[in-house]
Amino acid sequence: MDVTDSNQMEQPSAPQTNSTRTVAVEFSGKGGEFFGIWIVNVLLSIVTLGIYSAWAKVRTNQYFYGNTVIDGHRFAYLATPMQILKGRLLAVALFACYTLVTGLFPIAGMAFVLVMVFLFPWLINQGLRFNLRMSSYRNVRFSFAGTYGEAFMCFIVLPFVGAITLYLAMPWVLSKIDEYIYSNVRYGDKQLKVDIKTGEYYITALIVVALSFVGFGLLAIVMGTMVAGSGALSGEAMILEDFFNGAGLFIVVGYIVLGSLISALYKARIRNHILNNSEFEQLTKFKSNVEVMPFAMLILTNLLAVLFSFGLAFPWTAIRQARFMADATQLEMDANAAAVIDTMEEQKASFGEEAAEIFDVDVSLG
Repeated sequence: MDVTDSNQMEQPSAPQTNSTRTVAVEFSGKGGEFFGIWIVNVLLSIVTLGIYSAWAKVRTNQYFYGNTVIDGHRFAYLATPMQILKGRLLAVALFACYTLVTGLFPIAGMAFVLVMVFLFPWLINQGLRFNLRMSSYRNVRFSFAGTYGEAFMCFIVLPFVGAITLYLAMPWVLSKIDEYIYSNVRYGDKQLKVDIKTGEYYITALIVVALSFVGFGLLAIVMGTMVAGSGALSGEAMILEDFFNGAGLFIVVGYIVLGSLISALYKARIRNHILNNSEFEQLTKFKSNVEVMPFAMLILTNLLAVLFSFGLAFPWTAIRQARFMADATQLEMDANAAAVIDTMEEQKASFGEEAAEIFDVDVSLG
């Protein structure tokens, strides 16, 4: 055998390099900065009878997007105030027609409601499409590819199924809604792949129901005991007064704490499940680690801060929550991430999004 060939055969192969790396999501927003934006937005929206709210929405989104950084690159919000304003004016006109028709012509109003039922899936799709299309990262836009038929099934038919099964099927319904939303997200020409398991929704629902039953049951027992004791000591005429002076405050605080815990439990488990089972193939995989108790404390303290500050602490709470969620999120970035190109056509209209908000059917990915 040739010596050269023998040496080549014995030479070890070069080690393969890892094509992925873990990247943190960073949020650099500050409460004081956002308070200045927020207070101006509120005051100008009041002075202009709501017209400035379109500019307020753009400024707010631009601040939060611009302060969210992944791998040294910031997100961008691309919508213009006029796009938002036009959509809102059309949506307000539609809502005014709905109010007028249902008020003056009840029978025709019923027909209008039926029309709106069939319009809602389109509104939801348009809202999702606009929000994603106006979002970009590394100059590549996001988009939404859901169809009207799928939206009608998820947002009209399936909730009806959940209701007629006495809500036993509702965890399955919620899993299908989330699957529809996330599986239709695109980043450039890459589809978000999700593997949502219905069992996780049922487990979470059972935990929430059990916690609610035990927690609210204990609060009801404590409330009954306090009321009974108050009545025995003070006489029947003093029951309500003593209750609201003592037991009432305890019960209200208990309900707020328990409600914060239940909300945190559901949101944390579902968010972790969705993100930990989502990826843009050959681009990135997501990792979410939202812990229930810290999240519950965040929700509780944010709520109390807003209540006791008469709403003035809202900017601070918004910044806290954005930073908390960013800190709980990581990405495994592929080496090909920078190669994605934007092939989607620019979306112009925002009417669907704004109409969806007014009719209380807005769907959020957050």
